[in-house]
Amino acid sequence: MTLHAEFTVEPFVDGSPGPHVQAAVDAAVAAGLTVQFGPFGTSMSGDDATVLTAVDAVLRAAMDAGATRVSLQLERG
Repeated sequence: MTLHAEFTVEPFVDGSPGPHVQAAVDAAVAAGLTVQFGPFGTSMSGDDATVLTAVDAVLRAAMDAGATRVSLQLERG
């Protein structure tokens, strides 16, 4: 089974993702996951251990870089 995570990092910045979003994406990539930007968030998928470790890193990176809110959805499928 694969674990899917989708996260949305705020505040939104017109025209660019902003450093708080980029930090979150960089953390996911550093965890070895491929990320996809979507209209409502950024998604990543993988085995449970990798995704859960990446989620921790993504949340920390986003908040450390100035995020005011991170919405997260996890789905197994």
